[in-house]
Amino acid sequence: MEDKRMAYKNDEDGFIHVPIRVRYADTDRMGIVYYGNYPLYFEIGRSEYMRQKGCAYREVEERGHYLVVVRMEVKYYNPAFYDDELIVRTRISEWKSRGLTFQYRIFRDGEIIVEGKTMHICTNTDKKPTVIPKYLTDALKDEG
Repeated sequence: MEDKRMAYKNDEDGFIHVPIRVRYADTDRMGIVYYGNYPLYFEIGRSEYMRQKGCAYREVEERGHYLVVVRMEVKYYNPAFYDDELIVRTRISEWKSRGLTFQYRIFRDGEIIVEGKTMHICTNTDKKPTVIPKYLTDALKDEG
């Protein structure tokens, strides 16, 4: 079977870098990315991180598991504008038996724009918290 994953840059800190071009629809009347759109950029980074690690979120759902967001933190540093190319850097910063935390840093030309975290718990099809399954930890945990 052919590997259809896109190759994203990985750095020494375990972040996967995903480029995003700011669309006009992402901006407010002042031409600045609306603050509520950054969680969408986080989701893109998280989805591509998982895909790059070999376990697309679609596969997780098909196997009867969900990573439910239970908390989000965002810190804004600088504005981003229409047509900017942003780099969403994503990694997993914390593991627990039933949950994990994704960390995000969004940059434009090396300048930090936003950083944040989303905390997730693993649930089953009955929406009950469950231990993160081995196939998922095996795919997402960095070696070493």
